[in-house]
Amino acid sequence: MTKDVAMKDADSKDKNAKDAKDKAPIEPPKPPTPEEIHSLLLADLKKNATILEKTVQTKETRLTSRVLRSLGSLRRRVTQQALNDLISSLLPSDHPSRTALLKHLAKAPASGDATKTDAMEVSNQTAATTAAEKKPKTVLPEVEIYLHLLVTIFLIDKQLYAEACESSREMVNRVQEFNRRTLNPLSAKAFFYYSLAHEKTDRLQEIRGNLLAYHRTASLRHNEEGQVNLLILLLRNYLQYNLYDQADKLVSKTTFNEEAATSNQHARYLYYLGKIKSVQLEYTNAYTYLLGAIRKAPQDSAFGFRRAVYKLTTIVQLLMGEIPERSIFRQQGLKKSLQPYLELTQAVRIGDLNAFRDVVSLNGETFKADKTYTLIQRLRHNVIKTGLRKINTSYSRISFADISAKLSLESTEDVEFIVAKAIRDGVISATIDHGEQSLKSKETYDVYSTQEPQASFHRRIQFCLNTHNEAVKAMRYPPNANKISQETDRERREREQEIAKNLAEDEDEF
Repeated sequence: MTKDVAMKDADSKDKNAKDAKDKAPIEPPKPPTPEEIHSLLLADLKKNATILEKTVQTKETRLTSRVLRSLGSLRRRVTQQALNDLISSLLPSDHPSRTALLKHLAKAPASGDATKTDAMEVSNQTAATTAAEKKPKTVLPEVEIYLHLLVTIFLIDKQLYAEACESSREMVNRVQEFNRRTLNPLSAKAFFYYSLAHEKTDRLQEIRGNLLAYHRTASLRHNEEGQVNLLILLLRNYLQYNLYDQADKLVSKTTFNEEAATSNQHARYLYYLGKIKSVQLEYTNAYTYLLGAIRKAPQDSAFGFRRAVYKLTTIVQLLMGEIPERSIFRQQGLKKSLQPYLELTQAVRIGDLNAFRDVVSLNGETFKADKTYTLIQRLRHNVIKTGLRKINTSYSRISFADISAKLSLESTEDVEFIVAKAIRDGVISATIDHGEQSLKSKETYDVYSTQEPQASFHRRIQFCLNTHNEAVKAMRYPPNANKISQETDRERREREQEIAKNLAEDEDEF
């Protein structure tokens, strides 16, 4: 009996102790110290350098793609001190690029006294560790270009565009000295940031000849990634200065390798093609390219790119005589920026020339900033055609003076010529009475007795066939994809998890 009581008391004490432990407040985890943050960042950067070395040994370029995907997350964490320590640990003291890179980083402003103190402490620790390590005798070009990339991106983020231009020039010059397959993905990124740094300083025109020379060299070396990126950069360079004829000639003389291009690159290329064709009055082709760009672009991000594509698509549709769907202007993240284009669409739809003029005058600066003002000026004829179509439906006979008043035209004498052109183009079905200066409408026929339904049905079938062909092309696998990979299941899972993480954190380049 006494033994049972003692056991109950022991169980009760254990229960009370457990309850007290459960009720105790949970201490939040301590935030990492600056030294720990620096050490983790430096370890990630060195890990990428090791991956690049492994890429050269195994000839697996997919490992380089893994490093490039991590640039988006690393650029938010990278610091000046981390780059200094990384360069000091990877490049020997007599390496020509080491002095230049450290010189560029030295011109970046410090972030504060506290940060300086922490950086000095971390630097002392890192210097001691680095001194104990044995520096490599030779540095791979892939690692060197990766360091150039990190420094150039850091300078661009710090808005040191002059230094970024100089650093990017040194980077592409080093790229041109090597002809290595494992360097192709890094060279494509190098060309991109070379162009971006000069675009920030409004000096794109200066590097156009260099980009053409780099594209020719990439073609001779069969650098497919570099060719794709350089072609896109050249088109952007031409369109920045409204050189549409030169851009069209470049497209006609080159070939865009869809298999070597990513979805983002393909979307940007299609957008530039649509922009060129819209200026050259080829609205049907432009609309096809712009639809392809919308389908290729990311649907949950890249709002800046999608905004530009939808603005141009809206105008091209209006120039084709079509009215865009209202759902386009209600998309999340695009509603506010597309509001002027919604008002423009409404003015064109009702055929009100006064409303069209008010929208253009009110949002003229916005349209000029979007570089769509010239195309919008062409819509005046579409507004007049829409108004004439409504008048032709409503009146069996109407004088030119009344047409001028209803359409708010400046000159009554021009009405006869406008009406004659509309009749010739098939916009309206009517005849002109020159003696009475009036327009007499003909009897309207059933549209299904004409060939218009057949033409519309043919356009829809062609669109579906093109979509099917693009889907089939996207399902093609690279060579030797059916062979069993040498990596284990664990390595494959880790790689897939890392890819998913990097894609989630990757910043938008549009």
